[in-house]
Amino acid sequence: MKILVYSHDANTRAQVRLAIGRRPAAGLPEVEYVEIATEPAVFARLDKGDIDVAVLDGEARPAGGMGICRQAKDEIYNCPPIMVLIARRDDGWLATWSRADAVASLPIDSVALAEGVAELVRKRLTGSGSELSRR
Repeated sequence: MKILVYSHDANTRAQVRLAIGRRPAAGLPEVEYVEIATEPAVFARLDKGDIDVAVLDGEARPAGGMGICRQAKDEIYNCPPIMVLIARRDDGWLATWSRADAVASLPIDSVALAEGVAELVRKRLTGSGSELSRR
């Protein structure tokens, strides 16, 4: 199970890795992380088609995770489920616009983030559709 973690901030990427751990939940496969700090690298990796779930920092600079999510949903064939991290509750509407499959709050709530990623992993494994869930 490959999880892409995008943020310009290495500390944010580390917090996401720590929150999810080796497995987001019991019964799910072990996670291999792909950490990325730039927008072009995100699209290059998504184009490979080997990412199962992506966690994108909505506060990343210069390219935010919500814009990347929207573009990925438009351009990547069989785009993996994407969780967007948002810092302001009022940005939830932007996450909906971005077509994110899930949302988690910054600062990171480890339990909520792991549960949200576990839900996306399960959807990816079963091939079911997705709805925006708020964590």
